[in-house]
Amino acid sequence: MNATIIGLGLIGGSIALDLKKAGIVSRVTGIDLCSAHAEEAARLGLVDEVVQIEAIKDADVVIMAIPVSALVKLLPAVLDLVPSHTVVIDAGSTKSQICKAVANHTKRSQFVAAHPIAGTENSGPSAAFSGLFKNKTNIICERERSSPAALELALKVFDALGMNTIFMEPEEHDRHVAYVSHLSHVSSFLLGQTVLDIERDEKNIFDLAGSGFASTVRLAKSSPDMWAPIFEQNAEYLSQALLEYIMHLQKFQYYLMKRDAKELHKIMTEANRIREILNGIELKQPKPSTVK
Repeated sequence: MNATIIGLGLIGGSIALDLKKAGIVSRVTGIDLCSAHAEEAARLGLVDEVVQIEAIKDADVVIMAIPVSALVKLLPAVLDLVPSHTVVIDAGSTKSQICKAVANHTKRSQFVAAHPIAGTENSGPSAAFSGLFKNKTNIICERERSSPAALELALKVFDALGMNTIFMEPEEHDRHVAYVSHLSHVSSFLLGQTVLDIERDEKNIFDLAGSGFASTVRLAKSSPDMWAPIFEQNAEYLSQALLEYIMHLQKFQYYLMKRDAKELHKIMTEANRIREILNGIELKQPKPSTVK
């Protein structure tokens, strides 16, 4: 099987590495609009060759790992170009607008709308590494709109990455990730900005920053080129998540100003329940999915 990866950063590069490692592809070609990224990906051995977009006609599977704003624009053109046997899979962090972009495309059945949930705060080809997706969750949307053959090949790809696949509708997906992914990135970006604003006047603030601060703002190092389009595409659900988050912040501030340690303790105790959930996730050893 020949695979073409469009977008050779952390996600695309890591997919390429693990598909080659799993031995399910005989050749991996890559496409990236940034010539420096394309050259770096080839030099690092992420892909066997960097090609132009027309070369996707020779691919059995095309995986698109580019910003969601670019996905909406490029996906229809990619489906126009591929032959009837080629499966196209995206890795976008939003799903509603991407699915709508090809809802009436004549080759819609060759497309699998997916979101492999994995990543780090780093970006670019040098950030790619084998094992990024192992035991992580992959979401496929509108499974009924993909042909059985396309769905089977997509699951073969995600099984090779070591992922556990579940199925959702696009709106459900976007609503959930607004809370568990997108909100945490907004929080990290804005906490970083808040501290930077203070640091302009208080030069020693970073001397006091410990591991807690570093871990909390880690996501603020993520690429704005990737995350700004995600926030824009999921604005409705993310805005609702932010309203609820702000409500909790205001409640905490209210009891803080009243110096009500009992209520502050109660809020933090309730929040501690997240530990049980996260510990449970870490203990899970999900098995790759297969078509039923």
